[in-house]
Amino acid sequence: MDIAQNSITAGATLIKVSLICCDGFLVFRLSDNGNGMDEELLKTVTDPFTTTRETRKVGMGIPLLKLSAEMTGGSFKIESRKGEGTSTEARFVIDSIDRIPLGNVDETLKTLIMANPEIDFEIKFQSEKSSFELKTEEIKKYLNGVPIDNFEVIDWIAGKIRDGLKVVFGGVLNEISG
Repeated sequence: MDIAQNSITAGATLIKVSLICCDGFLVFRLSDNGNGMDEELLKTVTDPFTTTRETRKVGMGIPLLKLSAEMTGGSFKIESRKGEGTSTEARFVIDSIDRIPLGNVDETLKTLIMANPEIDFEIKFQSEKSSFELKTEEIKKYLNGVPIDNFEVIDWIAGKIRDGLKVVFGGVLNEISG
């Protein structure tokens, strides 16, 4: 949620979120077409005392994501170009005792879509056994004027995401197996 909020604050109109399970890693990627960062900010963005916010002097989303990935023996990288957008990738060792559970992915994505109906989201889950994709831009076209944040629509989207998680990763959602 925090990483997506960074994209929203940066003026993104398209946010791509993916969870991919391969070669013993759970790979989380989030990319956007927002304002991006200059090289100076990009060099310090993993420091919790670096933030562009005026309301407080700390930013914990990116530093905590980086720490969480590295605690499992995984890695973190972030790339950004001013005026073009940002791409973040965290790789978690699936079998690490230090890998935190995924949490409620469907409800998190539902909340992001509902709170930001003007933004297009592309969601992808992939494992060796299956894959799932959902693009809100396509759903909006199909709705033919019905708002995407309509309760029935947003509830249907959350159900599709939940079903996609089960098909792709199986079992208990926050206990993806390698």
